Amino acid sequence: MSVCGEDDERNGYRPGMTQGFDLVASLARGVDDRGGAWNFIQDFAAHWVHGLEDGDGWTEADLRATEQRLGVRLPAALREAYLLFGRRHDLTSNHDMLLDPAELYVDAAEEALVFRHENQGAASWGILLNSLQDDDPAVFMRLDLADKSAERWKPWLEHLSLCFVEIVLSEAVQVQADEGPCDFLNPDHHSIELLEENAVRLPFPAYPAGEENGSRWFLGQDVLLREDAGVAIWARGRTTADLDRVRDLIPGDWLNDYR
Repeated sequence: MSVCGEDDERNGYRPGMTQGFDLVASLARGVDDRGGAWNFIQDFAAHWVHGLEDGDGWTEADLRATEQRLGVRLPAALREAYLLFGRRHDLTSNHDMLLDPAELYVDAAEEALVFRHENQGAASWGILLNSLQDDDPAVFMRLDLADKSAERWKPWLEHLSLCFVEIVLSEAVQVQADEGPCDFLNPDHHSIELLEENAVRLPFPAYPAGEENGSRWFLGQDVLLREDAGVAIWARGRTTADLDRVRDLIPGDWLNDYR
């Protein structure tokens, strides 16, 4: 994952730019602005997965029915995300699960509106009820513990739109090997050093919010990578050759490397 050469720079190319899509710059705008987040997701889907089409979102009638059932008003950012791409499970639910509007619920303690589940039910993501009036509220995560009295909603990301950017990126690197050029590595200290040397840190905040060590995003030459607190590296290449390149640059026991 070398950085671009001088000839590439003179031609207007830089790392993350693919067929006119500058992932780094687009992501930076998505982090700073809710509208930028939706633009990033649209462009990322078009260049890395499959472009958004009519019918990829839920309808206003679906969302109004949910609001009537729950007796709450959904935040603007949640409505916008569901209307734009809420039915695209390949963007939102390859591993963890974005709930359909009819599945949204208020938790038993009546503290949060839950909209996402970890794939084995080990965690949930939600919006605190006292922040539903905000257009783009913070997102919290709660672990499913044996001791229910110890369960707490803890900060995840500062804005819901930012959480949807994270969802789309995370689901992109966690597809099954036969569905895309993706892989997983249990890294050691040297692996993390090689990642930091050979990839560009993306302009996305480390998370969960407030924790010293969290997940970080990187980009190589057409390879998207997520590093989770030094214990996991997830990789998604645009092609198998791109993925093979990162495996060579960061050697290790990659889960799906059958070469």
